[in-house]
Amino acid sequence: MSRIKFGTSGWRAIISEEFTFANVKLVTQAIANHLQETGEAAKGVVVGYDTRFFSQEFAQATANVFMGNDIKVYFSKRDIPTPTIAFEILRRNAGGGINFTASHNPYNYNGIKFSPAWGGPALPESTTAIEKEIAAVDIQGGIKELGITEGKAKGLYEEFDGRTYYLPRLEELIDFEVIKQARLKLVINPLYGTSRDYLDALLEQNGCDITVINNQRDVYFGGFPPEPAPGNIRDMINQVTSSGAHLGLATDGDGDRFGIVDSDGDVITPNYIISLLLIYLLKNRDYTGGVARSVATTHLIDAVAEKEGIELFETAVGFKYIGELIAKNKIIIGGEESAGLSIYGHVPEKDGLLACLLTAEMIAKSGKTLKELIADAYANYGSFYNDRINLHLSETQQEKFKASLKNPPNELAHHKVVEVKTIDGTKLIFNDGSWVLFRFSGTEPIVRIYAESNSPANMEELLIAAQQLVE
Repeated sequence: MSRIKFGTSGWRAIISEEFTFANVKLVTQAIANHLQETGEAAKGVVVGYDTRFFSQEFAQATANVFMGNDIKVYFSKRDIPTPTIAFEILRRNAGGGINFTASHNPYNYNGIKFSPAWGGPALPESTTAIEKEIAAVDIQGGIKELGITEGKAKGLYEEFDGRTYYLPRLEELIDFEVIKQARLKLVINPLYGTSRDYLDALLEQNGCDITVINNQRDVYFGGFPPEPAPGNIRDMINQVTSSGAHLGLATDGDGDRFGIVDSDGDVITPNYIISLLLIYLLKNRDYTGGVARSVATTHLIDAVAEKEGIELFETAVGFKYIGELIAKNKIIIGGEESAGLSIYGHVPEKDGLLACLLTAEMIAKSGKTLKELIADAYANYGSFYNDRINLHLSETQQEKFKASLKNPPNELAHHKVVEVKTIDGTKLIFNDGSWVLFRFSGTEPIVRIYAESNSPANMEELLIAAQQLVE
């Protein structure tokens, strides 16, 4: 019986262990069956891949299975960002899409990210149905395949360049005139991933002085996971400070997450970037609607929403829930502390390229640094300091702590609990607005602890107390 399970963003596994051609074909046949059952198969599927080892070859194997099921394939000519796949699904009115990517995971992982016809990450009802199909195909067999030559002859195979329509769409969403006038100096870091010739090309042709690093394919990603976390982008930080750049802009391996470095070399966390961009859009665009954040994301967003009189949506972790709100035009921006963000009128999928470009526009328009904009936000909406730690637990420890959370404490570090939320994990809200979230990983024996308070000292005190509670 297959053990293949979809996580918060598709199925990921280690190459050659679980992530094999046989399993890729198995999953693809299950998705093909699902598309036929839901009536979406006749509209075709978009297939792409990132810069990882064998991603293109895995994508071709998937194309062969779709064509074997008489489902037309729109196949990317080169590695392609995940948000571009989402854009192509919507532009073509396709039945869905697959990108072969393990996003920010280490080089030895690969993955299948399936997006249905609405363009966002598949919701649980879709992935549960696909998992049942995987189990059925695993038992019964019936994988169908067709080669490219035969597929082309039957009109089932068409290649495309993702940049053709996606880049002009970004130019519609971003005020490049403001960016041009500011003559921004930028360091661009695609982390050897799919945003090469996307982010850098747009900024260069719009008058920015750019320095691009890590701009070639490297299946080892320079020896670091392709995640724009501070420890993985030291070369970019050094380049920003040594060159006097206004910003450093990075994307992860498949271009759906972002990393931002301020002019002084400090990495500005996604919690701040999302909050600042919410303020920026409210003050500079005529958008109307609410804002969405995951349960683990800063409550600075809540403070902005309350003061500006817009609706706040709190979701479980996983951009699919925020994407659904974007698809329904309920929000002007939605984001997660793990560096996922999209906006009204764009794809219901996180887009790291868009986040970088919006940040550049915001800096160009304001003439300030990100640190100065954060200070302005604190002055207007209050101070919010947050952090996260991961604790590795044995299975016994994990089960014991899960059981203890059924009766959460009434107080932590002298902070009185006034509300307990269980949207995703266990979130303790305290009487002063501070909070702590305990959330278990779905793939590892890890509990993630998030904490936020109105001062660094209070936040640190809560983190320590929360860690002690676990231990």
